[in-house]
Amino acid sequence: MIPERTLASLERYVQDRVPPGGFLLAVLTNDLLGAVSRADKENLAALPEIVSYVYHEIPGNCWGSKDAVWQWCEDRFYEKLGESNE
Repeated sequence: MIPERTLASLERYVQDRVPPGGFLLAVLTNDLLGAVSRADKENLAALPEIVSYVYHEIPGNCWGSKDAVWQWCEDRFYEKLGESNE
């Protein structure tokens, strides 16, 4: 079971493009060592479910690499300014 606070953070990241903390950032950028080393006991136990949730439930263009995560958050910055990043 994924901790509610972790799901809430993922939802803020996807919906509002709020950068997550170190653990979820590592998950979203496919940094397994970083995720395991930053996870608390609850998130470590739920890591397979968290990874499955990311893979199946959130848009593929907002995770998978540091560049994808950066672009996702950066695009929100430009949206708030009413500008384009292209």
